[in-house]
Amino acid sequence: MKIHIVSHPLIAHKLTLLRDENTPSPTFRSLTEEIVSLLAYEAMRDIKTQDVKVKTPVAMAEGAQLTKPSPVVVPILRAGLGMLEGMSRLIPTAEIGFLGMVRDEKTLKASTYANRLPDDLTNRQCYILDPMLATGGTLVSAIQFLAQKGATNITAICILAAPEGIAALEKNFATSKLSFKLVAGALDERLNEKGYIIPGLGDAGDRLYGVG
Repeated sequence: MKIHIVSHPLIAHKLTLLRDENTPSPTFRSLTEEIVSLLAYEAMRDIKTQDVKVKTPVAMAEGAQLTKPSPVVVPILRAGLGMLEGMSRLIPTAEIGFLGMVRDEKTLKASTYANRLPDDLTNRQCYILDPMLATGGTLVSAIQFLAQKGATNITAICILAAPEGIAALEKNFATSKLSFKLVAGALDERLNEKGYIIPGLGDAGDRLYGVG
């Protein structure tokens, strides 16, 4: 299991604007897409490629292209949808799957209510999109769900993470044979009594889509 908190001045700048409670939904959506593109660039450093040769107008050139089967991008509904465009810009050939998960506000446990994923994820590199890693319950459940479908190589991309969420991942996957990596834009202080990240940015879904 690998944890990578991306330190980059552009991410820090955009994340500051994203946190601001006065940032309107259209700007929030644009900033989310931009941040995700920057995080995805880091997350896909180990994406599988194969050597190829192409003919330029001048000569033959050695290069690389993504291997088959295509990677699978899995946004967690609903807030993860706001991250999809930023990811798709970098890897438009990826297949898109959807996973609907909801967290019980009392128990803080996640349950699955929708699944639009390939039946077999064997040998597929999977990228989970979820803006906030808070308690870790949703992400742990999503990883386990993908693993049950044969996934062994999973990367999660989150805009923010809390120490409690990272601890939950380590508890569940530190000694797992699953190849798992978390890429996040920032590690915040803690969770409050309601399970929200502090200082965080509020409810990502509400701020993305303008409903409360």
